[in-house]
Parts: sequence; structure tokens; C-alpha cells
Amino acid sequence: MAEAATTSRRLPYVAAITDGVRAVLKEFDNSFVIGEDVAGAGSVYGYYNGLLAEFGAERIYDSPISEEGIVGLGVGAAATGCRPIVDLMFMDFMGECMDEIANQLAKMRYMFGGAAKLPLTMLTMAGAGASLAAQHSQSLEAWVCHVPGLKVVVPATPEDAKGLLKTAIRDNNPVVFMESELSYGFKGEVPDEE
Repeated sequence: MAEAATTSRRLPYVAAITDGVRAVLKEFDNSFVIGEDVAGAGSVYGYYNGLLAEFGAERIYDSPISEEGIVGLGVGAAATGCRPIVDLMFMDFMGECMDEIANQLAKMRYMFGGAAKLPLTMLTMAGAGASLAAQHSQSLEAWVCHVPGLKVVVPATPEDAKGLLKTAIRDNNPVVFMESELSYGFKGEVPDEE
């Protein structure tokens, strides 16, 4: 039996994230992106660049500066049948919305005996070394990993970033997708196929 040919491109980590989000937005018409500076600016590091023009303002939303509101909106949207991609600009801001994360997002499926689906994916970045100051440089991965009910992924390569992101968004459970700020420029082969 002949193997199917695969094609790939050498992409930076940040472009692999864009590819993953684009693929899932095409797959699910009930999926959307919301966060601070995700539409007009394409995010702090540009991993939503071009998506506003491609999918429109109905699917790529700039939010006010309110982490509680962003995550709360995402939880409500996920509970009512949408598949939101919530962008929390920096992991450091999780303290602002930990009630929504730990007491709503993580627990809702269990509070309803498994009947509720919470297909919310939260993207956030972590790490030091980019001279982003004390409130933009923390690594709180262990903090979030200790919240029962959340799945947490930390992709290491561009291929991991695209694959794990697509898998996370397709999941019917809440997933926190954590990126390292220092990884965005890393390049690697990323398959065009699954």
C-alpha cells in the first residue's frame, strides 16, 4: 500500500499558531476568537494576523480590557453551543479572572453531571527573557495544571503548536494552550495535512 504524500512548510512557531486557528475557524462556523488586540492588531505577536480580513468582525473580536469579561463571555458561549478561542494576552493576567477559570470553566461540566460541554480553548503566553516587566513575564503553568477540570498543553515546536492547537479547539472540554514568549521565532517543518 502506497503512503500518502505529505507536504509541509518551514514556519515560525507564531505562523503555525495562525495556521491552526485558521484551519479550525474554517472547520467550525460556531468558532470565534475574542481577546484584547486580536482583531485589528492581530495580537501582541501577530498570530491572528490576516484572520480579521479572512473571517470578518463576526468571528474575530477585539474585547475591552477586562479579563473577567473575556473569560466569562467565553464560558457562556461554550456552554451554549459555541467553540470560543479565548485569548488571554499574558498568563500573568489569570489572577484577574481565576474565578471564571477555576470555578466556572473548569467545574461546569462536572456540576451538570457531564451533560454540559465546554469546548473553550484559552491561548496565553508565559515566560521571562523578553524584557516585558514583572507583570508580563511569569511562568504560571504549574498553577493552572493544578486546577481540576482543565486540560493544559505547552507546545514545544511549530509542528506541536499547530497540531495541539487544532486538537485543543476540537475538544469538548476546556483546554489552556500555553505558549512560551521565547518560542515565537523558532522555525520548524509543519505539515499542511493533519
